[in-house]
Amino acid sequence: MVDPAGRLWHVTVTVAGDPVEPLLVRSALARLSEQRPFIDSVSFTGASAELQFWDEGDSMLDVASLALRVWTEYREPAGLPSWEVVGLEVVEKSLRARRGGGRPVGHHKPTSVPFRL
Repeated sequence: MVDPAGRLWHVTVTVAGDPVEPLLVRSALARLSEQRPFIDSVSFTGASAELQFWDEGDSMLDVASLALRVWTEYREPAGLPSWEVVGLEVVEKSLRARRGGGRPVGHHKPTSVPFRL
């Protein structure tokens, strides 16, 4: 039975696009983090970013639908680059715990060094 308050999901949204000066990306992501403090971690290069956060919802589809809109809805207010979503992972809390809280097997790091906020 599903908890009436919804299940807890770990979300990773990856965006990418034309290269942008990394300091501009960092500033925009800092503004996004201030506007949306639910974001747990952000890593980025000059041409991509990865946002990780927890969300609550009845189904993975509900959470995924909202996650796919985060970047575009906050693009203008935070001054985010005009990048597109190129990856999305939504996993239930119990699966994340079984993984040890880490990344899925086979995940490759970007070729350039990411910055952390």
